[in-house]
Amino acid sequence: MARLASVFVVAVAAAALANPSTASAQASAARALATPAPGLTYKSVREGTGASPTATDAVKVHYRGTLMNGTEFDSSYKRNEPATFPLNRVIPCWTQGVQRMKVGGKAELVCPPELAYGERGAGGTIPPNATLRFEIELIEINPR
Repeated sequence: MARLASVFVVAVAAAALANPSTASAQASAARALATPAPGLTYKSVREGTGASPTATDAVKVHYRGTLMNGTEFDSSYKRNEPATFPLNRVIPCWTQGVQRMKVGGKAELVCPPELAYGERGAGGTIPPNATLRFEIELIEINPR
């Protein structure tokens, strides 16, 4: 079996030397398969100690949203009023990211366009295909 594996390695190496562009294409394809699709980046800033919400829960949060260049487009902190909403009625990045949090926690989410507002953008302040950054504090699950 080891001899067969050695023969295979030698054959692949010989093919790569004979046709470098094919070897390069094969290597690129292998890297593409090993690289996960773009998605949510989640960073815990402060771990909470409470429960974690589900996608069908309503949550009460404080948050700040910015474009990647630092331009702030929304902030519950500036309004001095936490926001309350059902997690299944927001952008997918929030639905996925906030479920990873625990009450009392604070996290930073980086949302690629596919998990945010995509090609349409939003409200004239978020351009099409924008990657967004959110700072979120989870205050409460299912607030009354």
